[in-house]
Amino acid sequence: MAHAFGTYADFDRLRERAVALRRAGHSLRQIRDELKIFNNDLLNRLVQGEPPPEWTKRPRAKDDLRARARELRLQGWTYDRIQAELGCSKSSISLWVRDLPKPERRDPTEQAKLAARKRWEHELAVRDEKRQATKAAAANEIGAMTDRELFVTGVALYWAEGSKDKPYARRENVQFVNSDPGVIKVYLAWLDLLGVARERLRFRVMIHETGDPDGAVRYWANLADVDASAFQPTTLKKHNPKTVRKNVGESYRGCLVIGVLRGAELYRRIEGWWCGIVGAATAADLPNRT
Repeated sequence: MAHAFGTYADFDRLRERAVALRRAGHSLRQIRDELKIFNNDLLNRLVQGEPPPEWTKRPRAKDDLRARARELRLQGWTYDRIQAELGCSKSSISLWVRDLPKPERRDPTEQAKLAARKRWEHELAVRDEKRQATKAAAANEIGAMTDRELFVTGVALYWAEGSKDKPYARRENVQFVNSDPGVIKVYLAWLDLLGVARERLRFRVMIHETGDPDGAVRYWANLADVDASAFQPTTLKKHNPKTVRKNVGESYRGCLVIGVLRGAELYRRIEGWWCGIVGAATAADLPNRT
């Protein structure tokens, strides 16, 4: 039966029972039904000072969602965007943000542009994912390289990017210039394979004067695993104010020049190796290419 507030002769005994139930993990509703107390003021007095059981507390995750929903609403997000972002119902969103000012209605053309931009961003993300998957699959096709494969790769790499002797300008020296870190790594590995001692190598940076010469030297020295103090003076390229350069920013480190001392004999061998590759690649007898 229902109890009237203040009619209990033994309030302490009733509180003792309510506290025991609370500590046993009962909710206020369960205590109310057990003791037949339907007066909320009296019920709260009976369990005063006793914390509610953990299972009756609102999950922290929902508190985080509520805070995030309010943050997005203050940024001008609509219910639809918040729902798509957080994955919760519109009714919950409405309850959480109803005291916040409504965002200004956008011009329909602006909304269309925003939607188009979102679709394009999604398309770019999908394309980039496919691009990266293709690159990863192709990289796995290479696998481990044999010494001969590295040898042939290095010869072709040098003939594409290294200095070459000309009939009108005899320069039988070995000098290689490139700005790609991967290319530099392969080239250095090739020189190691040929047995060219690191003491014979000379390093120099070529960079636009608007770049960071000191930072570029440190970067290339670290990549080549040599002391930066061993680098020759940096070659600075004059900046043409009429030219709009795109190779700027922190990622721009100029080019690394790698020379080989006493390299005339090595150069002649490189040129001979290249002629051998050309001859083998164009031979009529295809099985001899293996």
